[in-house]
Amino acid sequence: MESDIVYTYMKSPNGSILLARSEVGLTHINFQEGRHKVQPGASWRREDGPLLEAIDQLHGYFDGSRQAFDLPLAPAGTSFQQKVWRALQEIPCGETTSYGEIARRIGRPTASRAVGAANGQNPLPIVIPCHRVIGAKGQLTGYAGGLKIKQALLEHERRVSGVAPAPAQLSLAEGM
Repeated sequence: MESDIVYTYMKSPNGSILLARSEVGLTHINFQEGRHKVQPGASWRREDGPLLEAIDQLHGYFDGSRQAFDLPLAPAGTSFQQKVWRALQEIPCGETTSYGEIARRIGRPTASRAVGAANGQNPLPIVIPCHRVIGAKGQLTGYAGGLKIKQALLEHERRVSGVAPAPAQLSLAEGM
């Protein structure tokens, strides 16, 4: 329920991030400098306490001491989106996959565009790592936080995980 949402902001190497949660779990992570800036709802309450664990884990991610998250999540989405988001959580830190591969993993091999749409609606970037999904030819494609943030996240993860990038995987998509 919207009225039970608490939120706060944290600083990251990629700018300010809004975090929000319900009684069930984390509902939003939003790069405030991104294309799709989320504003707190009228009934949301600003409160740091319930979000301190998420802030701590995200700081650990950014300082390189954490590669996976252990947080209660409550992203709102359709059953298809939820299925895609669960598949995204299986992509290891430092690695990437394609929209088509996610479609195959969820048993919908012809649904790569729908996977892309679900990926783009992910309200919990980083924790549900939609930035690890790239184009079939290795190019970086859409990211709500912007392609520069997507590229920075992938480069950061490759550094901390020790995974070497494929040659084309860190180039911005043409025309973006």
